[in-house]
This record gives sequence, structure tokens and C-alpha cells, in this order.
Amino acid sequence: MGAGLQTLVLASTSPWRRQLLESAGVKVTCVGSGVDERATMIDDPVELARVLAEQKAMAVAEQHPAQWVLGSDQVGFDAHGIFGKPADPEAHLSRLLAMRGRTHTLVTAWCLLGPGDAARGISKTRLTMRADLSVEELSAYVASGEGSGCAGGYAIEGKGVFLFERIDGDWFNIVGLPLLPVMTALRERGWRGMQHR
Repeated sequence: MGAGLQTLVLASTSPWRRQLLESAGVKVTCVGSGVDERATMIDDPVELARVLAEQKAMAVAEQHPAQWVLGSDQVGFDAHGIFGKPADPEAHLSRLLAMRGRTHTLVTAWCLLGPGDAARGISKTRLTMRADLSVEELSAYVASGEGSGCAGGYAIEGKGVFLFERIDGDWFNIVGLPLLPVMTALRERGWRGMQHR
């Protein structure tokens, strides 16, 4: 059976990553990795994302050794350090207030594991938040709950787009998976568009 007829195992329960892959014609099944992200203490954001992506892929690949498994992880950071998902609404508002008028980076690492083969990659995107955002606007956004489960505390593919004035880099990376290099890696391993439909 060609790779194009196989199902890719996504080591994630993220609806956004699943939607990206399925929209690109890849048949996907999602499996939570069970990796405790808080247990990995690494100060370098790129290395942190890389290690977590590999841990997730490896954890799921152990359960599905005959299939292709994709793990990924996203980390946000700026000159003041790494930031992740807000712990509560108060921390969420504080994070967004601190980000006003500043530029930060989202880095996503991905790891594709299959029988006797692997591919890996890193993508970075820089985002600049509007400086004129009011406390009322940001409080309303926090209250919406939209960005509470996202690195940085926003979902730019939703209502969070109003927070930003500029992005530099890969749009797909912001949503959670740098789709173009991932699709290249899949195609190099036999996947072809729309074959599973």
C-alpha cells in the first residue's frame, strides 16, 4: 500500500493541527502523547520545542511502530524569556498587556517518525502586537476564552487577529504546524495529495 493511502498518526489532540493536515488531503488520526510539557526544563526556546516535539512523536510511535507519526510543539518567547499558555484569566490579561507594542517569536518544532526513517524541522514566525490596545479590549478578549489554551494567549486565526499589526514568517506556523515543510517531508516519503479520498 502506498503512503498516500496510509493514515498519519498525529501525536496531538489539537483540532487546529488536525484541520490543517486534513485540509491538505492527509488522512489523520489523533493520539494524545501523554507527555508532561512542564517536566522538561530547558531555557532555550528552540531546543525546548525540539525536545518536546521529539518526546511526543516517540511516545506515540512506541504505540504505533508500523505507522508514520507526527509530533510537534510550539513555544512563544521574546526578549524577556519563554511564555506559554496562560495559567488563569489574570495571568492571561497580564501577558497580553505586557505584549502590547512589542514583537515576539513563535517557534514550532516538528518530528516525523516512521519505520526506519525520520524527518525534523523548526519554523519561526515573528508577530508584532498593536500598541494602542486598551485594557477594555484585552479584558474582553480574555473573557472570550479564545486564547486561553494557546501559546502566548491568543488565537490569531480567530478573534485574536485584531491584536496584531504585523507578522513576519509562516502563517501556518502561527496556527500550530508549519505545513509546507511537513508536506514536503510527507511527499518525499510517498504521500500524494487527495489519494485517500
